[in-house]
Amino acid sequence: MFPTPGTRTVRPVFARPVAFAFLLFLLCLCLTACSRIAPPAHIGELVVGIRETPAFYQLEEGAGSGYEYDLAAAFALELGVKLRVVPARDPEQLAKLLREGRIHIAMSMPIVEGNSDLFFTPPLRESSFVVAYNADGIGPDSIADLANRSITLSAHSPAHQLLKKLPVKVKLHNWNKGDEIGLLELLSKHQADLVVTDSLHFDIASNFYPDLRIGLSLPGRIQLGWAFFDGDSELYTKALTFVENARADGTLARLEDRYFGHIRRINYVGITRFLEDVQTKLPDFRRDFQVAQELTGIDWRLLAALAYQESKWDPLATSFTGVRGMMMLTGDTADRLGVSNRLDPKQSIRAGAKYLADLADDLPEEAKEPDRLWLALAAYNLGMGHMNGARAIAEGLKRDPNSWYEMKKVLPLLAKPEYYARLKSGKARGGEAVIMVENIRTYYDTLSRFEPAYRPLMN
Repeated sequence: MFPTPGTRTVRPVFARPVAFAFLLFLLCLCLTACSRIAPPAHIGELVVGIRETPAFYQLEEGAGSGYEYDLAAAFALELGVKLRVVPARDPEQLAKLLREGRIHIAMSMPIVEGNSDLFFTPPLRESSFVVAYNADGIGPDSIADLANRSITLSAHSPAHQLLKKLPVKVKLHNWNKGDEIGLLELLSKHQADLVVTDSLHFDIASNFYPDLRIGLSLPGRIQLGWAFFDGDSELYTKALTFVENARADGTLARLEDRYFGHIRRINYVGITRFLEDVQTKLPDFRRDFQVAQELTGIDWRLLAALAYQESKWDPLATSFTGVRGMMMLTGDTADRLGVSNRLDPKQSIRAGAKYLADLADDLPEEAKEPDRLWLALAAYNLGMGHMNGARAIAEGLKRDPNSWYEMKKVLPLLAKPEYYARLKSGKARGGEAVIMVENIRTYYDTLSRFEPAYRPLMN
């Protein structure tokens, strides 16, 4: 009802403050909406948040890698935009970035009921929470053994909810100074009694800290997926289709194998010996491996891992088949590469590095890194003739001969007469080549954590 002309409208004393507050609320709402990141198609990039941890994402020498990183890169490629990564320390920070509109997707998010404003893809990975202890200490065999024990875990770990439901009282300590690997390092250094972490990070850390053990697994499993904030339904729908296709065409399985297929291959005795040899033997040959990197461009730590698998860094090693030296070269290969003495570590390392580089060069352009390197390592063991025979078998079986994920299934067939009888190269122990490559990958990962990358001085 409009006021009658000539009369004065009486306003309640609180009208102006309320109106001001309402306008301020609308202004804040507008600013919040305006500050949210625009859809990928509008800005030409997909912005994702990923936990910076060896299990999901790492940045080394300016290049990103990791299970979630590769998956995000594939999704960005499908969308026709660039990928930008915003690192995060834990799921809580990921959720904050998502709700503030600073990222499009929060990767590797625990799927937890109650996040009513977040939407999740179906689970991409699953894991369980484990209670870890140092082998020098006393580990729990049951939930009852946790009573009054001190347990350290990441400050924002979903495991907090599980521990609160336990029928026994425990002393919880929050860790917020690093990732899960750093948390497990505490345990290795006897700076924590027990640690709760997920089984995936424990498996990775066990190759760095072989004195760790699992006491028991907590009830339930953790599921990880991509999280989206309420409102971006188009991107969410596209992501659902992408994830479904990635599962159907084997992309998820290949990434799983690429980043986690080789862990837990070597038992704690082998890893313990390796870490001891890193301290006692490697210093004598570190510079030789770095020189070999200068000559070939292959990471010196990978070459050192290869040499350890071949000879345990013993320059005088000799096998019953006649291969000799640090890099276990055959006489023919040594002669072709100009090696006068296979037992000279400098000659052996340089020749072995050159041989590996030549094998990688002999593979077709369709073989991309890192598969190209894993295939070359298998050829180092088998010879290129057998590798080509295995590639022919792969093609006959409709498998990709340029994929290590596929070839690690094919190579063992070289020992079966129904396959090798058709090959000019004949029989070979392809299964041993697979084990060799997977071991080298483990040694390389471990060296990459404890030994810095080598950057040759520019002239």
